[in-house]
Amino acid sequence: NLLGSPYQFKQYGQAGVHISEQLPHLPEIVDDIAVIKSMNTNEINHVPAQLLINTGSPRQGRPSMGSWVSYGLGSESEDLPAYVVLASGKAGRCGSACFASGFLPTQYQGVQFRSQGDPVLFLENPKGIDADLRRMSLDALKELNEQSYQEIGDPEINTRIASFEMAYRMQSSVPELMDISTEPQPIQEMYGTEPGKTSFANNCLLARRLIEKGVRFVHLAHGGWDHHGGRGDQNLVTNLPQRCQEIDQASVALVKDLKQRGLLEDTLVVWGGEFGRTPMLQGVASKEELGRDHLISAYTIWMTGGGIKRGIQYGETDEIGMNTVKDPVHVHDLQATILRSLGIDHKRLTYRFQGRDYRLTDVHGNVVEDILA
Repeated sequence: NLLGSPYQFKQYGQAGVHISEQLPHLPEIVDDIAVIKSMNTNEINHVPAQLLINTGSPRQGRPSMGSWVSYGLGSESEDLPAYVVLASGKAGRCGSACFASGFLPTQYQGVQFRSQGDPVLFLENPKGIDADLRRMSLDALKELNEQSYQEIGDPEINTRIASFEMAYRMQSSVPELMDISTEPQPIQEMYGTEPGKTSFANNCLLARRLIEKGVRFVHLAHGGWDHHGGRGDQNLVTNLPQRCQEIDQASVALVKDLKQRGLLEDTLVVWGGEFGRTPMLQGVASKEELGRDHLISAYTIWMTGGGIKRGIQYGETDEIGMNTVKDPVHVHDLQATILRSLGIDHKRLTYRFQGRDYRLTDVHGNVVEDILA
């Protein structure tokens, strides 16, 4: 049975983008974003689909996009990792595999920061160890590791040296960075933050602060969108509005804040998920328990910032939103386009592993030229 949306939609902006009443803040930036309505993927289950969009492969073991970008562009900060992960909401299905470095050196893997409690686990000095003693210990370890590298030549030894040094510097840089209570009240209200708690809003504000400090790639994750229907947290009536409320204001605030600080021109923002949802009803037909199944043939994401045209829609689906009928964009095409907007040729960013040159898009992917400014 076809299931029409239980919510109202209106058209906004110069491109006439249809936006749900559950996203009341999104129209504020509709003329700053490019909406791709023709996304498609190969994987219908969460874990392989999340791996595919994050690593280019549905199987574990490949480097994540943030790792590829860090490998290709390096870091602009000496005191923070090049690649930071901020998670909120229900945990993602593929876990750390979505931000792992795969066969790239581990210095390129994502480092997960927490917005509540210790920002990074095991970063503090043990009891009885002050900064001077920790510095002496690290210097001694560095000498031993350098001797091992001269004998063995394993690049992971250099990665370990760099990790120890980064952790030492983060002891002073991270606590101040993570304290969003120092932000002016108007900024707090714009994002809808609650300092000291774990929320998508807090993480969006942290993302802006990380970008300002030179972090190259920030991965924001907010789970809980698996609305198959039924009671509890899996239906479109009670759960979807809650998820939308959690992300709408903060997502828009991040774009507006980057723009007002002059950072949006040099920052790419990509908002979306691993697949879409069917136009048909799944589960119980009760009005209180509506749901939809996974859909791989058509879904929507939006992008804004560095190198992306603004105020446009790209691609079309059929009249019920089941299949793409114009300008399909595969996950690998999206990845190629993201890399291009960052100044990287996806065909040339490679890493040799076990006798073969690998890349994020593997042997696939075409840049979507029509959305590039």
